[in-house]
Amino acid sequence: MVSHSKITLAKHIHLSFVVRLLLGTALSALSAVLLTLAMPPYGIWPLALLGLLPMVLAQYRILPPRFSSIASAVTIGGLVGLYIMDAFLQLPGAPWYMKGLPLIFGLVIFLTDRGTRAFHERTGYRWFVLSSALGWVGVEMIRSLIPVLGTWGFIAYAYFKQPWLIQPVSIFGVFGLGLVNLLLSFALGRLLLAWFDGKWRLDADIRPVNLQKSRAWLIGTGAAFIVWVALSLVLMIPQEQDTIRVAAVQPFFKSLWTEEEIATNTLSPMRYQEVYDQLFDWLLSRTNTAAEQGAELIVWPEGALSFDPQQTRTRTLRDLAADAQAYLVIPYGVGTRNEVTLLSPEGDFMGVYGKNHPVIFVNERSATRGTYPTYKTGLGEMGTIICYDLDFTDTARKVARNGATLIAVPSGDWPGIAEKHYAHVVFRAVENRVAMIKADRSYDSAIIDPYGRIVRSVVSRGGTQSTLVADVTVIQANPPQRYLGDWIGWLCLAGMVVFLALDVITARRETS
Repeated sequence: MVSHSKITLAKHIHLSFVVRLLLGTALSALSAVLLTLAMPPYGIWPLALLGLLPMVLAQYRILPPRFSSIASAVTIGGLVGLYIMDAFLQLPGAPWYMKGLPLIFGLVIFLTDRGTRAFHERTGYRWFVLSSALGWVGVEMIRSLIPVLGTWGFIAYAYFKQPWLIQPVSIFGVFGLGLVNLLLSFALGRLLLAWFDGKWRLDADIRPVNLQKSRAWLIGTGAAFIVWVALSLVLMIPQEQDTIRVAAVQPFFKSLWTEEEIATNTLSPMRYQEVYDQLFDWLLSRTNTAAEQGAELIVWPEGALSFDPQQTRTRTLRDLAADAQAYLVIPYGVGTRNEVTLLSPEGDFMGVYGKNHPVIFVNERSATRGTYPTYKTGLGEMGTIICYDLDFTDTARKVARNGATLIAVPSGDWPGIAEKHYAHVVFRAVENRVAMIKADRSYDSAIIDPYGRIVRSVVSRGGTQSTLVADVTVIQANPPQRYLGDWIGWLCLAGMVVFLALDVITARRETS
């Protein structure tokens, strides 16, 4: 308990119901804005630690107790609206439920979080830091299993340009980084509540938060964060490594369209074939350019071809690979087959990978999904995934588990996700200690090493043509994350369930 002197110094102030409602809602909206600014493309990563503080104050002190869950509803719904929906509102053909995600999330959070403040009041905020962090990461775990959501908006993505901090992700996964961040964030939130209770009291029957214990929580979680950073620096110590020169070819697909076609977002059947023929010629030209710069692996973007290269224009492609003396990652779309094949300099098609996570909210299908081949090459063991597979932790992990040390990632992004999507590649690379080469159709291509360092990238919301060529390191590693999977996420989900049960138990004891 706060000392008697501290309680008597607190000012009892009265604010009307409406004022408290408006002020609490405004603070919660501020948290949504701050968390959005923490994320790519803004990248103000310290806000990932501080952004929740206005929401915490609103939920546990400013808002009337019966309406306290408005805070978390507005913050999370707002984050979905500002960060995730900015990406999906621009997607042609997106269904109503994707456009309504902010309201859906807000309503679910409002209904499910209504008893949280009462639980912490009953338990003297003893479990505030732990239960809040476990609950947030537990919800992220649930979201990661939903095909239309994946890992979009995970708080850990705020650190995608901080390789000095993200290396333990190879052990604890993206959920582990999120948990460490949130423990420290909610410890700061608990200290804020203790400070506020020493100054003001809006509710006469409020149970003040213990200041001394709040400081202890902050010291403990701060120490955990420091240990995390120290471990990260140790894990960055270079291992034995090879270097491969790679290329990502980005054609800016719609640069081949007319203004009218861009305005209507449609191609006639005749123009469709004409555009793809032009794209094919452009890819051949840029592949030769990359080969002249020494690229040994050249990655084309998702759906680069409208035909199966093992059946059509096969001789042209084999000659291209032979002349370039490079491995070619060739994606194509035929009906419901969204696939990619690897063509060797000797002219061998080494296998086929089918997209594992099709974008189902735009009715995409992938008839050959569910296999995770790797290929033994002169450059080492290689694998492929495709675009939306990046938004889930499982696909890259399964390919890496099968032996890949380098993964090619053809993608077909749209403007709304251009400045955000390549951040996901950083975490898939660190989780599995693999180099990754993302080649996009128009907007965001990147070459990333096994430590999550962005070696080369081109990111343009408006779209641009580019051919990235760079040397990337490849290492032989077997990080725990490859085999343990999302173990921290599952533990947090289990912890969330435990605290939900504890809420019910303590409520029954209070009424009995």
